[in-house]
Amino acid sequence: MSDSITLTEQELVTLTGYKVASKQLRELHRAGFARARIGSTGRVVLERDHYRAVCAGQAQAERPRVRPVLRAA
Repeated sequence: MSDSITLTEQELVTLTGYKVASKQLRELHRAGFARARIGSTGRVVLERDHYRAVCAGQAQAERPRVRPVLRAA
C-alpha cells in the first residue's frame, strides 16, 4: 500500500473485486467502511486512516441518518 491519504483505484479494485464505482461503494459499505463515498470525479474515495481503523476494529460502521420524506396532504 502507498502512503497517500486515500486508497488508490487499484487498491479499491483489489479490496472490493469491482472496477465500477457504485459496486465498489456498495461492497465497502457492506464491509463496514461507512465513510466511503463517491467523489466529485465519480470515483470512490476511501480515506486510508478510516480503512486502517476499520481493519483494526477501532471504527464501527455508522448507520446513515435518513430523514423520512414528508408529503403534503
